[in-house]
Amino acid sequence: MSDHSTDLRNAALQSKILQGKRALIIGIANEHSIAYGCARVFRQLGAELAVTYLNEKSRAYVEPLAQELEASILAPCDVAREGELEAVFQQIRDTWGGLDVALHSIAFAPKDDLHGRVVDSSADGFKVAMDISCHSFIRMARLAEPLMTDGGTLLAMSYHGANKVVPNYNLMGPVKAALESAVRYLAYELGDKHIRVHAISPGPLKTRAASGLKDFDVLLSEAIERAPIGELVDIDDVGLTTAYLTTPFARRLTGTTTYVDGGLSIMA
Repeated sequence: MSDHSTDLRNAALQSKILQGKRALIIGIANEHSIAYGCARVFRQLGAELAVTYLNEKSRAYVEPLAQELEASILAPCDVAREGELEAVFQQIRDTWGGLDVALHSIAFAPKDDLHGRVVDSSADGFKVAMDISCHSFIRMARLAEPLMTDGGTLLAMSYHGANKVVPNYNLMGPVKAALESAVRYLAYELGDKHIRVHAISPGPLKTRAASGLKDFDVLLSEAIERAPIGELVDIDDVGLTTAYLTTPFARRLTGTTTYVDGGLSIMA
């Protein structure tokens, strides 16, 4: 990254534009997670955070990050386990009484279905992938709505494979397409509550989730070669754009899919 780009990023982070805002972050697995990049930027801009971890095994990686972020709430949240997502929102209600931002950065498909052809995907694998990667965002929105009494922002992480065929993205392509459609419908349904809903579509990033894709290193190399900016994005880049969407600067934006990919998505 150039010194000029670094200076611009640092200058942006001097603002405390999210001071007094309360943000839920679902999906931090480790320090390389997109969700962690977003949480770190939110905190630097003044937001108070609630952070979740998947299970006790992941807690060992997430808890130190939550402490670093001075998170007010740290709670388990496996959206596939009945009642855990609801328990997180009850804790938010008891602790804060309200919520301004909720970020959903989780996705999953069984390995055989993820690595196989879409045409060969199992019904059970498709259901699991859709429930965790898409429907849990809808459930999150339903739980957040009564807490966002002064409006708010709901955010979900997508990928270019939702709209174009990306080799080896396989089953996650249709699932992410459903997620982006859900974003638009939720934006329509919640607009009168001043709740804005967005999908963010980062370029290829070295995250634990992405490492499960076949030939992912090839995807990274091609991204550098083909993106107009000629650089990979990082989790802070995603965090800065995501944070912008939660601010008054974006108060008339909703239902969008915003690409943070150095222009890769415009290329044929």
